[in-house]
Order: sequence, then C-alpha cells, then structure tokens
Amino acid sequence: MDLRKLKKLIDLVQESGISELEVTEGEEKVRIAKHATGPAPVSYAAPAPVMAVAPAAAPAASAAASEPALPDGHVVKSPMVGTFYRASAPGAKPLAEVGQSVAVGDVLCIVEAMKLMNEIEADAAGTIKAILVENGEPVEYGEPLFIIG
Repeated sequence: MDLRKLKKLIDLVQESGISELEVTEGEEKVRIAKHATGPAPVSYAAPAPVMAVAPAAAPAASAAASEPALPDGHVVKSPMVGTFYRASAPGAKPLAEVGQSVAVGDVLCIVEAMKLMNEIEADAAGTIKAILVENGEPVEYGEPLFIIG
C-alpha cells in the first residue's frame, strides 16, 4: 500500500466520526485508530515503519472533565454508529422527553446508519431522567443516549 493511500485513510479517520479503521489489501493490512487522549498509532502489517497520527483536536478531553455527573439509573446505549434523531421526521414531536414514563419496547429515538432509520427502544421501564445526545449529532457504538430511572 503506497503512502498516498495511507494519507487518504488517515484523513478519512480524522474527518469522520469513526474511531478506528482496518483495511486489508492482499497480504498487507493497515489499522488506524483515533484516540482523543493522545496520538493514535497506525500500524502496518507488512515490513514497514510504524507511523503515528496526532488527532486533529482534543477538546473532547477537556469537555469530558467539565461535564456534570450523570443521574443514577439505567443507561440506554447506542447499538450502532450513526446519527441520533429525537423525532421520526424533521419538525415532528420528539419521541421521548425528560420526565416521560416509558415501558420496555417504547421507541425513544432513531439512529440513522447507512441511510437506514433504526428505532431504538427502551430496554427498561421507568421515567426518562436525561437525554445525553443532541438531535442530529453522530453517536458511537455503546455511547450512552438516555438515563431511565
């Protein structure tokens, strides 16, 4: 794999919401990982030097330190990488609000992944204590979305 391809892959990881990318081309294998706390190592499986890529910015580390503590309760996490939407359509009423009572199976939000709209359902009954993601924001796999108490 030539340096131009590696540079394009590194740029792709830095500019997108993904945190890790692995590409295999024949016997060559490249893994690029982005970490907010420090430089992300880029390893090349064929006999080649290991390259390091500094993240574009590290405001996430300082933002995490200033965030308030989450309320106690059951955490509903994103089952996939995608874009978080609170309503079923632009301008529609949000599917869930803080203070709303929900039952197991109630639709809380939509996560769009690869142009597919995936309804995320409550996996616990209770009252929504917090909505942790803003409408239209990208979400990662396992990222907390709601707190249900």
